[in-house]
Amino acid sequence: MKDSAIRANAAHSSIKAQPVILRAPMIVKTLDQMLRQVAWGELDVLVLDLPPGTGDVQLSLAQRVALSGALVISTPQEVALQDVRRAIAMFERVGVPVLGLVENMAEFVCSHCGHSAHIFGPKGGVMQDARELGVSVLAQLPLTELLRVCCDAGTPINVAHPEAPDSLAFLELAQRVAEILESGGGPDVQGTPEIRTF
Repeated sequence: MKDSAIRANAAHSSIKAQPVILRAPMIVKTLDQMLRQVAWGELDVLVLDLPPGTGDVQLSLAQRVALSGALVISTPQEVALQDVRRAIAMFERVGVPVLGLVENMAEFVCSHCGHSAHIFGPKGGVMQDARELGVSVLAQLPLTELLRVCCDAGTPINVAHPEAPDSLAFLELAQRVAEILESGGGPDVQGTPEIRTF
């Protein structure tokens, strides 16, 4: 990530325009290589972006690494929330604390008029599930054109536009996760913070 303190590595980054097709044993081997053979340098936090669900990657990771916790990210669509319920149950079963839930693409914000629309599901749908599952919602992140442009350019939005509302939402999320990790425990469900809306 240019102009940032973020280091990134991806299994597919050296294979342009070709699918990465791996069976479970190769996925586990790739995961081990990424964790044990990449020269990460000194890190404050290592974040692994995993595919949704409860597959080999998640189980192997939980069995091989002492995880501080899982941050579960979902759009507000019902089909995505079904994956969330299964993922939270799996992490609880293997003893990985669930740090919280993040609602991604909570709303679309028009860059021309500022109108927001909940195009991926009803407003508050993730909040309802979080209460039922006993986890906190740590952030509700919008879908904006500015965020898409920054992602396509490979530049973190907080570097390119540090004062943008969506940049501040990511910063607040990072601060909340850091506080949870520093306290050594999961968030208080009753104490779910106020969520910034756009």
